[in-house]
Amino acid sequence: MEGLRILITNNTLEERAGTELYVRDVALALIERGHTPIAYSTRLGTVARELRKATVPVIDDLDLLTTPPDIIHGHHHLDTMTALLRFPSVPAIYLCHGWLPWEESPPRFPRILRYVAVDHLCRERLIYENGIPEERVQVLLNFVDLNRFKPRGPLPPRPHRALIFSNGARNDNYVMAVREACADAGIELDVIGLNSGNICPCPEEVLVRYDLVFAKARAAIEALAVGTAVVLCDVAGLGQMVTTADLNRLRLLNFGVRTLRHPITHEAVAREIARYNPADAAAVSAHIRAEAGRDRVVDQLIELYRTVIAEHANVGGDTEAELRAASRYIRWLSPKLKGEEVLQFQSAILHGRWGAILSLLLVRLRNRLLRFSLFAKLYGSVKKG
Repeated sequence: MEGLRILITNNTLEERAGTELYVRDVALALIERGHTPIAYSTRLGTVARELRKATVPVIDDLDLLTTPPDIIHGHHHLDTMTALLRFPSVPAIYLCHGWLPWEESPPRFPRILRYVAVDHLCRERLIYENGIPEERVQVLLNFVDLNRFKPRGPLPPRPHRALIFSNGARNDNYVMAVREACADAGIELDVIGLNSGNICPCPEEVLVRYDLVFAKARAAIEALAVGTAVVLCDVAGLGQMVTTADLNRLRLLNFGVRTLRHPITHEAVAREIARYNPADAAAVSAHIRAEAGRDRVVDQLIELYRTVIAEHANVGGDTEAELRAASRYIRWLSPKLKGEEVLQFQSAILHGRWGAILSLLLVRLRNRLLRFSLFAKLYGSVKKG
C-alpha cells in the first residue's frame, strides 16, 4: 500500500525524555515500513538532531511543510492544535502519555477522531476527567525497541551492581535513600539521567552491566527487556520489585505514577532489594520481550492511521464546529497561559534548574523596570545599539 505522510507533534524535541524518545522510535519504525514521518516542535535540540541524522524531516515552522500530511499524530495540546489549525482538512489522532502533565491535556476537536492512551491510567484521564467518549479511546501500551535493548546474560544469585535510571534523580533527592540501602546490601550504585548530570545517549549499552535497576515507566520497560531485576522507583515515590505475580497489573499502568505509592525510605528500599529473584526476573523479561515490542505497537498505529483517514473521508469536515471548538480551546487556554510564568517557576524549582530560575527572575525584573520611562528609554537605546 502507498506510504503515508504522518506529521508527529511534540512539546519539545530537545532532551532524551519520554515522549521525545517515543516520537523518535515511532518515526524510525515508520520509515522502515516505507512511510514518511515529519516531526514538528517549536523547541528543537538533541532528539531533533538524532531524527535528522536518521533522515526524518524535522521542522519548527509548519509553513515549511508545503504538502499537507495525510494524518496528524498529536502529542501535547498546544502543538497538536497548532497543526490542526494549520492543516484544516487533515484528520488526527491524539496520544496521552501522562496522568499529571498539563501538556498532556487532550484537546477536544472534531478532527481528532481517536484518542490513544499509553496505559489505563491515561485512559481514565481521557474519559473521566476530560469527557472524551469511551468509544473514541484506545489503549496502546508503551513499548520497547527490542532491536536496541538486547537481553543480557543470566543474573547472578545476588545483585552486585545497581543503577538508578531516571531523568529526575539527583543526589539531593531520593537517591540518598537508595544509595544507603544498596550499600547495606553490598551493592554498588550508579545513577544516569538528565538531572544527575550523567546523561546517557545509549542506555541499551549501559543497562546490560547491571543486575538491579531502579526506574519507572519507559525506563523500567527498557531495563526489564534487557533482563535486569527492576524496582519501580522515581521522584514520585517507591513501588515494588516487578515480579511475575504482579506483572500484568503493573504493565497496564505503564509501571508509572500509580504504582509509586510509598515514601522512599532506606528501610522500604531494602525490603524491595530483598525480593531479588534471578529466575523470576528472567521470566518477567521473557514476557516483556514477547508482549511489549515496538513493532507490534507501530503496526497498530498504522492501522489506526488508515482507519481514521478513511473515516474522515466519509464524514468530511464541519468548519463551524471546528471554529467553535477552537474558540473553546482558546478560552480554556487563556487563564493557563496567563499563569505560565508561575508554571515555569514551579517546573524549574522541581527540577533544580537554577539558571532557568535566575533567567525568569531577571525577565520579571526587566518587565517591572520597563514601566518606568527612564529605564524604558535606556533599554530601548541599548537594544538599538
